[in-house]
Amino acid sequence: MKKILFSAFLSLLVSSAWAQVGEYRNQLALGVNGGYLLNKVSFSPSVKQDFHGGVTGGLTLRYTSERYFNILCALQAELNYARMGWKEVIETSDDTYSRTMHYVQLPLLARLSFGKEHRGVMGYLVLGPQLGFFLSDQENKSGEWSDETLGKRPNNVTGQYGMAVDKKFEYGLTGGLGLEINTKVGHFMLEGRYYYALGDMFSNGKSDYFSRSANGTIIVKAGYLIDIRRKKKQF
Repeated sequence: MKKILFSAFLSLLVSSAWAQVGEYRNQLALGVNGGYLLNKVSFSPSVKQDFHGGVTGGLTLRYTSERYFNILCALQAELNYARMGWKEVIETSDDTYSRTMHYVQLPLLARLSFGKEHRGVMGYLVLGPQLGFFLSDQENKSGEWSDETLGKRPNNVTGQYGMAVDKKFEYGLTGGLGLEINTKVGHFMLEGRYYYALGDMFSNGKSDYFSRSANGTIIVKAGYLIDIRRKKKQF
């Protein structure tokens, strides 16, 4: 069912690029983005965690197709690096554990914005599917790590330690809200976004340790775009 919903949403997003029902635009902008993220992994059985902090950044390409009433409609694609992972809360001993995970991500976003199109401030919404590919990871641990301390873990969940990521391809949904300042030298953006992974990083069959192991990410990022193609202003 998750794959069906994901495919339907992606088809709707692609088909919207061809629908011209408002004032025509033909604007293409290219730039960069960067920011900070907080990530947790949804495990079943559960693992108690704090947020794992990391950086994200990459390239942004935006195509604006039309203005419908007061809403400016665009499609946006990004190619980003993200440093994710999780950090465990271990209250039964002095052991500590975190895992840092490196991903390449491709969000494909529908973008609806309102406000000053040419000079001034706009608010906007982005929403769409996101694809990702796992690159590498590092485990970070300290403490005694004896049979005694491992036996005191909450729910006796210890299968994640040393477990290799065997599902390198990831997919999910992402969305957020932001502000954009349009100036004669480019577009400056600040936004908050959330990513919800639909796929798991570890195998989730009946005989596997975890039935779910998916990322959930809060992202705060800034961006800068310059116009590389712009239809002449109509008003």
